[in-house]
Amino acid sequence: MRFSELASKEIINLTNGERLGPLGDTDLEIDPTSGAIFSILVPPRGRLVRQGRTTVIPWRVIRRIGPEVMIVDLDESAQPTEFGEN
Repeated sequence: MRFSELASKEIINLTNGERLGPLGDTDLEIDPTSGAIFSILVPPRGRLVRQGRTTVIPWRVIRRIGPEVMIVDLDESAQPTEFGEN
């Protein structure tokens, strides 16, 4: 599946039902040597975008990709983080 085919899908968290945003508004973290996708980086939403933090969704937590949505199982304890933070 190409990224362009995924772009219109909404990301939904299975754990709490939260809408994380459309996949088209995200970035990907990719391994430069293998081309494997490490994670999806979801930017903050809303009016205070500059003050928000990016949500990192590891590729391994994706459960289903349907015709309209991507279901992820992101633990509620996982807090949004600044990309690149340890």
